[in-house]
Amino acid sequence: MKKLFKITFLVLLIAGCSEEPVETVFFDLDTNNGVFIASEGNFMYGNAALSFYNTQKKTVTNQLFYARNNAPLGDVVQSLAQFGDSLFIVVNNSGKIYVADSETVEYKGTITGLTSPRHIHFVSEEKAYISDLYASSITIFNPATLDVTGKIEIGNHHSEQMVQVGKYVFVSSWANDEYILIIDTENDELTQKIKVPFQPKDLAVDKNEKVWVLSEGTYENTSEKELLPALTRIDPETFTVEQIYRFPAQSQPASLEMNASKDTLYYILSGINKMAVDQRYLPDSVFIPAGSRLFYNLAVDPSANEIYVADAIDYAQDAIIYRYSQSGELKDSFKVGINPSYFLFK
Repeated sequence: MKKLFKITFLVLLIAGCSEEPVETVFFDLDTNNGVFIASEGNFMYGNAALSFYNTQKKTVTNQLFYARNNAPLGDVVQSLAQFGDSLFIVVNNSGKIYVADSETVEYKGTITGLTSPRHIHFVSEEKAYISDLYASSITIFNPATLDVTGKIEIGNHHSEQMVQVGKYVFVSSWANDEYILIIDTENDELTQKIKVPFQPKDLAVDKNEKVWVLSEGTYENTSEKELLPALTRIDPETFTVEQIYRFPAQSQPASLEMNASKDTLYYILSGINKMAVDQRYLPDSVFIPAGSRLFYNLAVDPSANEIYVADAIDYAQDAIIYRYSQSGELKDSFKVGINPSYFLFK
């Protein structure tokens, strides 16, 4: 049975991108069917936002956290995570994580004292990791109590995305680095690292439990092969690189995602590209061309296999989200906040 609640604050309810926002005082919000969308806003402007799109009703509610709690989220929402009935909202440049009820979005607590938090990975009911762009450690906290319980020292590296295979968490050290860090969750220590192409950022695990890494490379000195962007496959049992797929010089692949069956990869490069995990070469054509649109972030609904992609337009105005079927048919579009950074499916 759906759990509904009424919000009496002023909110923006958008039925589609072609319609203007309308003011409403009372409405029923169902957060059990759809996707939360975090929007970064603009750096140093403090205009980050949280939206929720209902897939059944095709409606989107914007500025949800502000409407529910009468308080702004802060500066640059990086990612979202859910654990139990708690929604964790990682606010990167504000150095904090807000915790809200995952159905009502009512404020529950805050984790502070962070440098530049990026993502959360839940290890167990009592332990979770927080990656950090500028700290030399990964923060450990208890998701039930929100207490910080320790740190994992990672030396001169940084931490970005995290995925787990067995007892090991694989962490990308993104900014000006070239390593995947391996954390043993039994003793919360950095045990090993794997060298990969420059600036590894996005991670995914396929149906064979292979770890995939999308490296951004660098936009300068691209005549050096090792600085080209690349897609890398790692064997998590032997901690070795199995294969590297090199992208052309000066290309900018981004936003690596996996479908529900974990046999197909998606990423952004001149549009949305798709690639089978057993494919020997990078795709030679774009699955959904971007055209004049500025595709910024990508996600795949794990239940419906539908594809969501954000068009940032010009990085300054409210973005458009396009919703596609797994065959590439456009099913819907709607507006959210500025620079959508993360999708969390319910």
